[in-house]
Amino acid sequence: MSKTLSVTYENKTYLLEYTRESVRMMEQTGFVADDLFVKPMLLLPQLFYGAFFAHHRGIKRKLVEEIFNTITDRGELIGKLVEMYREPIAALTDEPEETEGNASWTASW
Repeated sequence: MSKTLSVTYENKTYLLEYTRESVRMMEQTGFVADDLFVKPMLLLPQLFYGAFFAHHRGIKRKLVEEIFNTITDRGELIGKLVEMYREPIAALTDEPEETEGNASWTASW
């Protein structure tokens, strides 16, 4: 099960999560997690905004910026978001838990 986090702003709760699709969307816009601390003004808000894609795709960027600007413990939040972002990437290369019915492959050399 993927990691999620909840943010409540003005009596509304938002569920933040990264999925393979949301990570793919971020990568398509040029997001590179390794650059987070090289370009923090650009990428930290993008990291936060991207966490809304899975469950709140139509949310306005301005609202997400308002939420980000009022949120407390941002340092810890950023750490959790990075951990959440990396989870679908790690799952992509993990071995399946079950082996029955899985695809197989062979090499010819």
